[in-house]
Amino acid sequence: MKGFAGSSAALLMAPALLMTGCFLPTHRKLPVPIPPAVVHTATPQQLVQQIDERCQELHSISVTVTMQASVTKNNVVTGYPAVGGIILLRKPDDLRVFGQAPVVHTRLFDMVSNGKTFRMWIPPNDEAIEGPVAESKTKSQNQFENLRPGFFLDAMAVRCLEKNDEYYVTADTDTVEDAAKKHLYLEPEYLLNVVHRKDDSQELGPVRVVHMHRDDLLPYQQDLYDPGGDLETQVYYGRYVEYGDHKYPSTITIKRPLDGLQLVMTVEKVTENLDLKDESFELPPLPAGTKLKKLE
Repeated sequence: MKGFAGSSAALLMAPALLMTGCFLPTHRKLPVPIPPAVVHTATPQQLVQQIDERCQELHSISVTVTMQASVTKNNVVTGYPAVGGIILLRKPDDLRVFGQAPVVHTRLFDMVSNGKTFRMWIPPNDEAIEGPVAESKTKSQNQFENLRPGFFLDAMAVRCLEKNDEYYVTADTDTVEDAAKKHLYLEPEYLLNVVHRKDDSQELGPVRVVHMHRDDLLPYQQDLYDPGGDLETQVYYGRYVEYGDHKYPSTITIKRPLDGLQLVMTVEKVTENLDLKDESFELPPLPAGTKLKKLE
């Protein structure tokens, strides 16, 4: 009974304490997120049409970049020095990527692919790697050996939708903080979800998600999934800049969560629809003594 009486007394005292001002509430003004000046509205069909039109008008491209890679293994991040590079693409699947040391211009690697097979020459190591474009089920301990040409093909330009692609669009709004200016900004976006219907099933499997800001309806992120439905690659596109007649991202960041690999590319020059010849996608003869490693 004594405990109950004590509790009752405390309850009776609470209103009196509040009335005396001993426990007045505090107030603080929350920051108001700043919306964009323009927010566009588009139907799912219009978003797909915009991507397809941009994709169809791009037949080839040459992009000069500075690349910086980092890998994460056993919770340790290892960063590598930045290298210069040039990336050539020609439809449907021709690719060439080569990197060189920024000062002495020594070629560090050179990779070509025809969409079915690829070969990468690494002059400093006197070795070359070749194999099918499809990713191997067996992962190498060397994260860079797990890369395939699709790593670049999917990132450098948003692909057209294919005939068997199904899609739906959702709308969302992110709140982003600018720590330097101490402001919050609203970023309305559309998410174009591309899916495939699994054989003899009503189940839909994810293929990719294209994120588009609604202030300009340009892609700023892609999430790419493997056949098992696991997130395989994330691509982030930085501020768009005018290169010739078109806008192109000023930075492209590629993340491979399953491989613990990240590649940041700063775009320096973009030239579209070049007349690229077949020899642009051929490696020179490998020097004598080059070790050739074949991947399955």
